[in-house]
Amino acid sequence: MWFTIMLTPGRAAPGNSGGKVSRPKGRLPARAASNVPVSCRGSCLVQAIRQRASSGSMGNESPPTRLLARPSAPSGPVQEPTGRKQLNVVVSGTESDAHTWNLVFLQLLLEESGHHVHNLGPCVPATVLAEECSRLRPDLLVLGTVNGHGTEDALTAIKHLRAPGAPAGMPVVIGGKLSTSDRGRQDAERLLSAGFDAVYPDNPGAIREFTSFVCALAAGSS
Repeated sequence: MWFTIMLTPGRAAPGNSGGKVSRPKGRLPARAASNVPVSCRGSCLVQAIRQRASSGSMGNESPPTRLLARPSAPSGPVQEPTGRKQLNVVVSGTESDAHTWNLVFLQLLLEESGHHVHNLGPCVPATVLAEECSRLRPDLLVLGTVNGHGTEDALTAIKHLRAPGAPAGMPVVIGGKLSTSDRGRQDAERLLSAGFDAVYPDNPGAIREFTSFVCALAAGSS
């Protein structure tokens, strides 16, 4: 499952001294209201979300779908390599998606693994996303989407991210509810063909596969 939690954009993430949900000033709309106690620690929040997901209280899950990734994308069981590098990761929503809880979960998950996260927040236009990646030069870009329009938004975004002048070789992954239909595999294949390095459909194994990808990337970058 590809998770999220409603936090007011600009508020520091719980238990994270440097985890402010940031965005280019004056360029993106402010969305969502807070329903998460500010006193809740990051690890507590991640644990609570996982417990809610396992109990089924976060909604019905789609049938398990195998992770789709390019042949070079790491997969398999989560590993804890020694001497791995701290990655600089950009987390972002797609242009039409105003949800923030999934982005906050991803930020906390990555930070608890020792990585630095710059969270652009929801509703990020493709042009702004490309500009921010060119400015920040991250080791990894993670797109999260839950509104069912992720495929079309992502296809627009990847055109800008793989255009001349964009950071060459930057790994780009996406996960969540890619569409409102049952064409999950076809949508994933379209995204991989367009330039994504890995696609994580909304199923119970997605977070584990994503964590494995990040661990392998960090080990290879060390």
